[in-house]
Amino acid sequence: MNSTEHVFSIKDLENLSGVKAHTIRIWEKRYNLLKPKRSKTNIRHYDLNNLQKLLNISFLNSNGFKISKIAALDETELAPKTRELAFMGKNDSQAIVAFKLAMLNFDQILFYNTYNSLLEEKSFRTIFYEVFIPLLFDLGMLWQTNTISPSHEHFLTVHIKQKILVHIERLQSTDPRPSTKTVVLFLPENETHDLGLLFINYEILSLGYHTIFLGENIPLNNLKYINKLYDDIIYISYFTIKPSDNDIHDYLKIFSEEYLSVNKNSAKLIGHRIRNLNPTNVPKNIMLYDKIEDLVKDL
Repeated sequence: MNSTEHVFSIKDLENLSGVKAHTIRIWEKRYNLLKPKRSKTNIRHYDLNNLQKLLNISFLNSNGFKISKIAALDETELAPKTRELAFMGKNDSQAIVAFKLAMLNFDQILFYNTYNSLLEEKSFRTIFYEVFIPLLFDLGMLWQTNTISPSHEHFLTVHIKQKILVHIERLQSTDPRPSTKTVVLFLPENETHDLGLLFINYEILSLGYHTIFLGENIPLNNLKYINKLYDDIIYISYFTIKPSDNDIHDYLKIFSEEYLSVNKNSAKLIGHRIRNLNPTNVPKNIMLYDKIEDLVKDL
């Protein structure tokens, strides 16, 4: 990917790296650590190489390296030194930086070493809530600013997904507790972002519920086959990009009337697409949630 495709303001760098703009300016002016370009109106802007370098600098600095010592490093030493330290123990914020660097450099070894070092002190559930969720939030920002390509996003999400699937497989070998409700998880038609839904499936399985994971791109009329086999179903879906604003109210109306208003069924929804909905305008058998933890606790 050509770094000249990406232009960032100093505020963008602050949001993406966690380093305050004031600090970036000091590092730039005093130590010449970043080399921004200038627009015709003399406004500074930064490229992807600047972002990657800033992430390296931030990581080393948070691991006790003084800025003066970092500035004295040769350019070729910066990334290897960061990678070496990333293989050791780290706190959550350092792990997030390491995961970002792994993504930007397609560094699978860095991803797994960072994850394994976290796993020595935290449960998988804690890692997901305290590291992966903030990381995925930052990933959304990187996507919105065109910092990363689909290949970067897929690299990161595929590796996180692999970890979720490993833990799901361990739980699927045990029988659900007796007389439990059936929870059906699906994504609406043309929706493919299944990472959050997979983790919800893991959480629900860990509580001992019977789950049916249908996955991505499921037309509503396919739910009729589930309704024929089970009563008292809880449907869970994650709306990231679909349905559209123009379609969502009709979608929920049909969902409620044709698939929920029978057999005591209900639905729990989460995701970006439902955040602007007024709960009073949503059918009573559909509940809306901002956070995965809240949805799981409400089961």
